[in-house]
Amino acid sequence: MACKSELFVLLGDIRAIDIRKPNGTCSRKHLGNCLFAVSKYENCGLKGNLQHFERFRKGALNGMESSPDGVNSSLSFEDSENDHLRMLVKNGELEEGSKFLEYMTNKGSMPDVIACTALIHEFCKIGRTKKATQIMGILDESGAVIDVTIYNFLIGGYCKSGEIKEALRVLDRMSVAPNADTYDTIFHSLCDRMKLKQAMEVPDIELQSKCYPDVVTYTELIDATCKENGVGQSMKLLIEMMSKGCKPNVVTYNVLIKGICNEGRLDEAIRFLNKLRSYGCNPDVISHTIILHSLCSGGRWMDAMKLLASMLRKGCSPSVVTFNILIKFFCQKGLLGKALNVLEMMPKHGCTPNSRSYNPLIEGFCNEKSVDRAIEYLEIMVSRGCYPDIVTYNILLTALCKDGKVDDAVEILNQLSFEGFLSSLITYNIVIDGLLTVGKTERAVELFEEMSRKGLEPDIVTYSTIIDGLLKVGKTEHGLELLEEMCSKGMKPNLITFTSVVGGLSRKGKVHEAIIFFNYLEGLGITPNAFIYNSIMMGLCKTQQTSRAIDFLAYMVANGCKPTESTYNILVKGISCEGFPEEASKLWNELYSKGLVKRSLVEKNTVKMQKKTSMATAKSTH
Repeated sequence: MACKSELFVLLGDIRAIDIRKPNGTCSRKHLGNCLFAVSKYENCGLKGNLQHFERFRKGALNGMESSPDGVNSSLSFEDSENDHLRMLVKNGELEEGSKFLEYMTNKGSMPDVIACTALIHEFCKIGRTKKATQIMGILDESGAVIDVTIYNFLIGGYCKSGEIKEALRVLDRMSVAPNADTYDTIFHSLCDRMKLKQAMEVPDIELQSKCYPDVVTYTELIDATCKENGVGQSMKLLIEMMSKGCKPNVVTYNVLIKGICNEGRLDEAIRFLNKLRSYGCNPDVISHTIILHSLCSGGRWMDAMKLLASMLRKGCSPSVVTFNILIKFFCQKGLLGKALNVLEMMPKHGCTPNSRSYNPLIEGFCNEKSVDRAIEYLEIMVSRGCYPDIVTYNILLTALCKDGKVDDAVEILNQLSFEGFLSSLITYNIVIDGLLTVGKTERAVELFEEMSRKGLEPDIVTYSTIIDGLLKVGKTEHGLELLEEMCSKGMKPNLITFTSVVGGLSRKGKVHEAIIFFNYLEGLGITPNAFIYNSIMMGLCKTQQTSRAIDFLAYMVANGCKPTESTYNILVKGISCEGFPEEASKLWNELYSKGLVKRSLVEKNTVKMQKKTSMATAKSTH
């Protein structure tokens, strides 16, 4: 094992694996006609919880049990204990099983290797590698034969929990020869964590141990190298792989094709694809689909269609995924006619369209405000035996709400519930937002409450949407109650929520409370936006506190938030309303000369101020 020690140099901070056997004493209790081997078990921390223990009848402790016909048959108490241990592990009572194992070994019983292996495996599955290592130590000290499978479970547990150094330490101390699974487990873990330098040493160690790395091992290493160091280095590994007698398969080549595409070298990827047959490998549908997806992502749909035609000529049948990539691309570009052509091609080439084939088309029609056409294709979809999923309905509901047809959206939502269709949180958020947009606040609140009754927990988006809607219609108290409810559930308000709350409070004239929320927002490390600053300045101006609003403008600029045209509009109007129309008019002209506001805004506000001045003069003369 010296070669492994040299190759995997472990740093000084590796913690020692504790495999000491716990100490303790044991005894037995007599309860009526039953005997319980539990006293030591209690000392392990079970505090007299007897219902979990196996009962042993009289005679069993002496190794004898009377049969019904009066003939004594031999029964080992040790076997009974191991039966009990196996039962605990089978029932998932791992902690109890571990304590019972300690009890057994402390009194000299030989633990069952199968039960201990199961315990190690189960503890590793839930990330309790220290406990698994302790059981391995107990098993080792008992003199039991530990095979490679047990070591593999422990190494796998450490790798799964990210403790690679401990896994390598176990590998280095194995008392039996590792097998291919041992190396593969460590190798996969190193590749997943992009520790390529160490991962590349594994195949060499395998060869020294006469465990030959297979095509899967090399393919995974090539994939990790592509992601970390690029295709150039991966090609060197491909050559090394072949020189060691390991033949690449189509999966290996697909990894390289994907790597070339990710580097943006699509023409080179196509040339590489065309050479595969000369390498003794037939490209499959995945090989073609990887390139086709990259061509679409790069906007090269004509080349993608040529590649599709080439596939068909070669007898390589496209998959549903292949066709769906094309449909989605055409729909995103607004080329719905071409998307429909691809959809109609699918059955001719043995592919049945699924919801992912129809959804982009339905969304495309909705984006073009052709909701009727979208519904038509929904009906076609169903008539062809393809049933809509929640994404389909969400697309339609979004379109209806944008079009102001919220009653139709609510009707569809109710129909889904009636038919037992499980609506998602997103579905409710769409309809709630639609109702609030058209001012149907009470119906939106009803839907919000319905969600909770159906077991759908509102998220930050739901709360922010409903709070904003309530505050906009002046229902400040209700909005703040929901804000408090949201915070009590551990959800932190985001910038959207705070924007709604500060705006709502300012509109209601509660500027003091708005400023408190503003300070709370800054305390959370959230940077206020111009809308929040403007809301507070508007509230201050409305309450004849324009001088404070101007101070707030200075604070806004000092904090790096650029004032908007609305900012200046609010402040100049505030100055005018406090009885300084002439100063306000001069300020408008100055702001315009500096390019901070548009001429149209200046002219509009100048006309308004002149009208107010005329009205005030007319009143004073009367």
